Amino acid sequence: MNPIPVSAQADTPVPANVKIKQPFYRAMYFQVLLGIFVGVLVGHFWPDFAADLKPLGDAFIKLIKMIIGPVVFCTVVSGIAGMRDLKKVGRVGGKALLYFEVISTISLLIGLIGGHLFNPGGGFNVDVNTLDASAVTGFAEKAQHLNMADFLMSIIPSTFVQAFAEGNVLCILLVSVLFGCALSAMGEKGKPVYDIIEGLSGVFFRIVHTIAKLSAVGAFGAIAFTVGTYGVESLLPLFKLIGSFYALCVLFVLVVLGAVARLCGFSILRFLAYIKEELLVVLGTSSSEVVLPQIMDKMERLGCSKPVVGLVIPTGYSFNLDGTNIYLTMAVLFIAQALNIELTLSQQLTLVIVAMLTSKGASGVSGAAFVMLTSTLMVVPIVPVAGMVLILGIHRFMGTGLAMTNLVGNGVAALVVSAWEKELDRKKLAQELG
Repeated sequence: MNPIPVSAQADTPVPANVKIKQPFYRAMYFQVLLGIFVGVLVGHFWPDFAADLKPLGDAFIKLIKMIIGPVVFCTVVSGIAGMRDLKKVGRVGGKALLYFEVISTISLLIGLIGGHLFNPGGGFNVDVNTLDASAVTGFAEKAQHLNMADFLMSIIPSTFVQAFAEGNVLCILLVSVLFGCALSAMGEKGKPVYDIIEGLSGVFFRIVHTIAKLSAVGAFGAIAFTVGTYGVESLLPLFKLIGSFYALCVLFVLVVLGAVARLCGFSILRFLAYIKEELLVVLGTSSSEVVLPQIMDKMERLGCSKPVVGLVIPTGYSFNLDGTNIYLTMAVLFIAQALNIELTLSQQLTLVIVAMLTSKGASGVSGAAFVMLTSTLMVVPIVPVAGMVLILGIHRFMGTGLAMTNLVGNGVAALVVSAWEKELDRKKLAQELG
């Protein structure tokens, strides 16, 4: 049989439903994984040089944060304006918040139970008088100013532009919801504005895809700095706490979120494989915010309706922090165990309630998880705030695990609420995960 001429091959159309498989080395997940691996090696063998690579990770994070505001605004506004039913906005938001609170309570309890089972602080026998609390003074000062009233007021920006200038996701979400509701109420008169925002949305997501190509460089710089600054050996004394925490995060994702996923009609393992690129970027940068635009885009491609994604994902970044919740209760128990402090059952239940509130109040604050922990300890004074010094050095390593867990939790939440609203495209879901 004669081979097909090259010219004929070039003219042969490729069916739309056929995906051209690219070489593995061009896939973003492989490049990010390679960047992390090389970063660990550089950080270990050339720590001084690695410490100077911090700007690479910081620059990538800043580039992504730069585009988060416009992406959230365009997605939420076009989603709400496309609903044509403002009652639906409130219904979707209410269902999302109900789901968040139920799952958050479970994650807090898992951290508490896991802290007792693993007993990571047992045997440390630390004398609180020997601790230098000056290292955590800054976090304590931030935590002193956190309360529910301040938190609610902080959601309202002073000006429309301030929400975008400061990059506060909750402020941007409030502005976006108000703008979307107003645009929806205008009906046909608002269609020209709607079309412009739809067009801008495509532009901003194109920018996100361009920036995402630098993910491997950002992950390399961030992980090299972390290993070079703290050193792998810094993990050894507190390896039991780190190992226990990661074990609980994996257990929570596979068992709790796995059960939720099964009830919703999909496999959690297939979902994890679907967002592997985003998980690897979070692994390298220790921040789930850097993949906020990408995860919103992926959830829409997975079959979730645009309005649900626009409301659930940004809100979840402040109200659905599953990994952070596990970290809070487990860290408090670790400090108490290390200082030989016995917590009663009522004090532990108080801890869960307080952590539920403080995990919302510190949203958008720099070093949020550590500030949440500080504010929790200040409300449960039997455990001294100075004890936080024990985990200050390994906080960044634990922060990676909690950020990855938060990301998975918010992705599952978008699918659940979409299914709850009967707006999940099951065919597209099966095709993408398959």
